[in-house]
Amino acid sequence: MLKRLASLVLSLAVASLIIFALIEVAPGDPASFMLGINAQPETLAALRAELGLDVPKVQRYLTWVGGMLTGDFGTSYTYRTPVAEMVADRIAVSLPLALYALILSILIAFPAGIFAASRRGRPGDLGVMGATQFGVALPNFWFAMMLVLVFAIQLRWFPAGGFAGWDKGLLAGLTSLTLPAIALALPQAAILTRVMRSALLDVLGEDFMRTARAKGLSARQTLWRHGLRNAMIPVLTIIGLQFSFLFAGTIIIEQVFYLPGLGRLIFQSISARDLIVVESVVMLVVFAVILINFLVDLAYAVVDPRLRSPK
Repeated sequence: MLKRLASLVLSLAVASLIIFALIEVAPGDPASFMLGINAQPETLAALRAELGLDVPKVQRYLTWVGGMLTGDFGTSYTYRTPVAEMVADRIAVSLPLALYALILSILIAFPAGIFAASRRGRPGDLGVMGATQFGVALPNFWFAMMLVLVFAIQLRWFPAGGFAGWDKGLLAGLTSLTLPAIALALPQAAILTRVMRSALLDVLGEDFMRTARAKGLSARQTLWRHGLRNAMIPVLTIIGLQFSFLFAGTIIIEQVFYLPGLGRLIFQSISARDLIVVESVVMLVVFAVILINFLVDLAYAVVDPRLRSPK
């Protein structure tokens, strides 16, 4: 755990340097963007001083990192609002959306993967693998548009876009997120199904599985008691990567459904050259991804007791 924590801290430090450097070298000055091409030099210099853009980049980096360590992400250049407040508002949409999509992906993939593995080479297995190939090949924004066309425009079961807000109740909020979550979940469920099937097939060929059958356990009992848990290591890896992708990769889906989440905030901030917002939100997403990977590493030890034994 200490080694993993040290790796986490080092990764965050390197990520902060890369994020700051890449965003700072991007063309375009925020002050010039805000004032326009006809701005007077004195006005431009005053705005740069007000935004803190006139100080050396090393000092700006240290100020930015120090502020994040204390929970101060700075103030948006465009909205003149603390970035922490903007992030808190937007993460209340993006995080539930990612969790919702992940739950849907697991609920689809686990039964489908187990079903396919238990019927290897039979029509059921071929049907599931064909469906997953279709799911992997098509992008999630295409699913999103088809879902809007069918369930929002034709059937009118769900809203086509926007977010009702959690203040309208849990059901209203989940209803707004259902179509985006399905659009995110289906391609990920296809990947997870294939991984689950492959991992189970590898485990089913092991000696201890044959021993369990020889002791009198049925195929179903052997699969559920011994096979599933031993197949979870690669599955947990994919689940961790998928949640990271779902949390960090919602920009397109949030644009399609006009959701006020972190992805849409990043897109709008890049368009407005609001550097402090872009840097802080991207760093927050990187932290979430690294933290999720750390938690997945800990989950390995829970699933496989051999990993808790010192070598």
